[in-house]
Amino acid sequence: MLIRLASRRRFPVLVTTAMLTLAAVAAIVLWAARFSFAQESASPTQQSAQQPSNQQPSSGQQSGQQQPTETLKVNVNVVQLFFNVKDKHGALIPNLTKDDFTIAEDGKPQTIKYFTAESNLPLTLGILIDASGSQRNVLDMEKEVGGAFLRQILTDKDEAFVISFDISVDLLQDFTRDVHRLQAALNKAKITSDFSGGIPGIGGGPVPQHGNGPGTLLYDAVYLSGHDMLSQETGRKAMVLLTDGQDEGSKLKIQDAIEAAQKSDSIVYVLLCADRGFYGMQGAFYSGEGEMRKLTEATGGRVINVGNKFDKLRDAFDQIAAELRSQYNIGYTPTNPAQDGSYRKLEIKSKQNYKIQARAGYYATKGQDQQ
Repeated sequence: MLIRLASRRRFPVLVTTAMLTLAAVAAIVLWAARFSFAQESASPTQQSAQQPSNQQPSSGQQSGQQQPTETLKVNVNVVQLFFNVKDKHGALIPNLTKDDFTIAEDGKPQTIKYFTAESNLPLTLGILIDASGSQRNVLDMEKEVGGAFLRQILTDKDEAFVISFDISVDLLQDFTRDVHRLQAALNKAKITSDFSGGIPGIGGGPVPQHGNGPGTLLYDAVYLSGHDMLSQETGRKAMVLLTDGQDEGSKLKIQDAIEAAQKSDSIVYVLLCADRGFYGMQGAFYSGEGEMRKLTEATGGRVINVGNKFDKLRDAFDQIAAELRSQYNIGYTPTNPAQDGSYRKLEIKSKQNYKIQARAGYYATKGQDQQ
């Protein structure tokens, strides 16, 4: 499976993060080896300038040359958790400290090693826009408000990319800090399906099918965004999906999309732009919201239902911008040190019983930071 690139390059799905991690480790080892060799090769040269050529180094000198150099050690077994705190009315709570929280992994209490309020940490953002036929009445609205959001949220140290999805997954704009290029990419998203209008199945759009035929590759798009685009980025990462939540024809399942998002440590927000009239009979054929809630709750985001209302969409983007600027970050070293790829359930609690919006868990991937 590939992201079809609308600008300049393609991304194979089957490039694993393990391969990239091994390459990074190999580079560190090679550097350490070169450093060690440089030290060892310098020592005999200095000694030969001080001793006759026929004089052998003393046993003390020999043992000194043979002593191993210091080993380079990197501790990567750290878990970072970005999260929001809200009161019962949904208002964000600032100015809390680590003493206000407890955290557990698989039900076992963990010791918080560091705690910060993150508002200026660089952000990597993916905008995923649904260009399938069901979005024909809301797509222009999504482009306009989405562009305004990017102008509002991105600073000169942030970056974003744009993907559209329908019967294929297209990378309209690779990582960039240029908001004008991102807006131009959003404007490239087009409805390619030819629907004449009307009630699905009655002279208009199709009755939604839940088979394997092409349609709206939503789950594939989320997977590729997490696996191919965000998995090697660091710091704060988020996806914003503009969609009605209805998947038609993805090769992957919702759980695959959730796993890829979790492994890339990305928060997923879904702005549910659902033109229910497209599905006929007051939305009788619509069923996308439930799966989107699974995706967002597992990754620390949420679903915001905006329908086809411009003001609701603009307000939803404002809410996301505020949440991304008002995050806390907890870090700890797990009491279970095994990096065996297993899923670990996380539970963070506020001692004041505030609502915590955080990811549900992480994968203890071997040889990688858990960020």
